[in-house]
Amino acid sequence: MSIQMKATAFLMSILVISGCSNDAQPADEMNHSMMNHDSEEMDHSMMDGSSMNNGHMSHDNVVRLNDSTGENEVNIPPLLASDTEKGRNYTIKAQKGEVEIFDGIKTATLGYNGDFLGPVLRFKKGETVTIKTINELDEMTTFHWHGLEVSGEADGGPHKTLSPGEEETITFEVTQEAATLWFHPHPEGKTSEQVYKGLAGLIYIEDNNSTELELPNEYGKTDIPLIFQDRTFNDQKQLDYKAVMNDDGTIGDTLLINGTINPKLKVTKEKVRLRLVNGSNARNYTFKLNTGDSFVQIATDGGFLNEPVTLNEVTLTPSERAEIVVDFAQLNTSNDLALINEDGSTLLPFELVSQQEKVTKLTEELNDFSVTEEERNMQVTKHIELFGMMDHVEINGKKFDPERIDFTQKQGVTEVWEIYNKKDMMGGMIHPFHIHGTQFKIISRDGVEPAANEKGWKDSIAVHPGEKVRLAVQFKHKGVYMFHCHILEHEDNGMMGQIEVK
Repeated sequence: MSIQMKATAFLMSILVISGCSNDAQPADEMNHSMMNHDSEEMDHSMMDGSSMNNGHMSHDNVVRLNDSTGENEVNIPPLLASDTEKGRNYTIKAQKGEVEIFDGIKTATLGYNGDFLGPVLRFKKGETVTIKTINELDEMTTFHWHGLEVSGEADGGPHKTLSPGEEETITFEVTQEAATLWFHPHPEGKTSEQVYKGLAGLIYIEDNNSTELELPNEYGKTDIPLIFQDRTFNDQKQLDYKAVMNDDGTIGDTLLINGTINPKLKVTKEKVRLRLVNGSNARNYTFKLNTGDSFVQIATDGGFLNEPVTLNEVTLTPSERAEIVVDFAQLNTSNDLALINEDGSTLLPFELVSQQEKVTKLTEELNDFSVTEEERNMQVTKHIELFGMMDHVEINGKKFDPERIDFTQKQGVTEVWEIYNKKDMMGGMIHPFHIHGTQFKIISRDGVEPAANEKGWKDSIAVHPGEKVRLAVQFKHKGVYMFHCHILEHEDNGMMGQIEVK
């Protein structure tokens, strides 16, 4: 593509989609800037950032989601039963399918053990789990266990591809505390499309602590998983990824929750636990109640907070999770209730179906998570610089190379990683940064302690333009693991590195 064509494409992106917010200059200023560079200067600037600084186009004008009309009850994914009476033995198949997302129309999709999305796997800390993975697609895929602390061999990164018809069995011991995790494909260059078409499922981990806490825990009734994904459908109501793909993050105008279009959730007038999962390729969500009422957050990506944190909103970037509890007995129910996005779009209307069946008083002490003084005072040993736009994204000035190990770390040793989101001339964009095979602690954001609802185990973190975050990172297992931006198109375009744990 010529430089002039690239410039035109960049300018067109102002008017359409994006994944994140930034401090953007006006489009006409950008146009003037670009048109005053000759081809060589523009090509050089796009690649090394000297003039353009890999400056992406506007991410302020994100396509607004269509309001949910609440016509359809949200699908609750099934709990996957073990293949055997004793032990935890599962079979997960990646499959092609078709599903009636729209009435009377079959949409071609991908799914795990079904046509679209996947089931929920439930583990308990201390158990040994065996999972047979089978690829029934007509292309390569992997099975990545996002947030699960397993060996590099079992993690399912881009090195562990399965060709069509291949299968592999992994076995591991569950060593981490109660959490909401998920699984999805991770083949190099194909992750974004396979997730977009439907490959995603959830993992619940339980432990002795979680089963003893006073929390809503009736699956599908007071404990509800919610996977948020935005999509664009063509005139034939199909998911034509190649037609809508954007190198800076593919954004859609139609929200699916657990694969349900125009969803609603029936709830009783009691405390209900919502496990929020941002399963989108690139869109950020800021979840709020349309009444302005507060809720409490009880868990982050990888475990419980020490105590419930009262909030009026919570923001999740792609791959982040949060468990919140909404007390529907205390809300003003004279008007319609809904979960909305920051821009006011209706994400999930609630239908109150009955009075509370029982009174649940939330436990005030949920966990004993802490960042130690030793961790706070450790020197930074890993420096990560995130930079770029579209297909010119990079980490520490490099694109992903499967043959290159970027860092090494010793098993069981905590190190401090500093993640820096380098601004470009357009201000930059939020990069959700994810590390495979571990749950980390946030030490600081620009030298300041994280907010109360981030003081828990995390595997993904939103890094804002110009921001430096410090993380305490330890790996329980050996192997090669990925670290990358979880805007899936950025990941596919090479915004990813590798660490070998020895």
